Amino acid sequence: QVQLVESGGGLGQPGGSLRLSCAASGVIFCINSMGWYRQAPGKQRELVARITSGGTTTYADSVKGRFTISRDNARNTVYLQMNSLKPEDTAIYYCAAGTFSQFVVGTPDYWGQGTQVTVSS
Repeated sequence: QVQLVESGGGLGQPGGSLRLSCAASGVIFCINSMGWYRQAPGKQRELVARITSGGTTTYADSVKGRFTISRDNARNTVYLQMNSLKPEDTAIYYCAAGTFSQFVVGTPDYWGQGTQVTVSS
């Protein structure tokens, strides 16, 4: 089992920045990818960003150039730096962990509890 604990999020202003963190613990050798999904009210969950253990990253088109995913392997922690925030970034953000192939099909094995991000002036 892998446990994911998220922190960060909250209220951000349009054009501002927020940072999310996700710390993994447990049987972490079984995962090689971590990432962030989000789900806005009335919308389907979508992959925001993903990073492999080797550092390869993938981003949704809607966040490219604004969000940056990174990881600290020594701390088993992944970060999502969100810059140039837009109201449409408002959603619950979920940390996820699993294998690369699980992320490809959108079904990572492990999920955090979710953290609310609201972008509003």
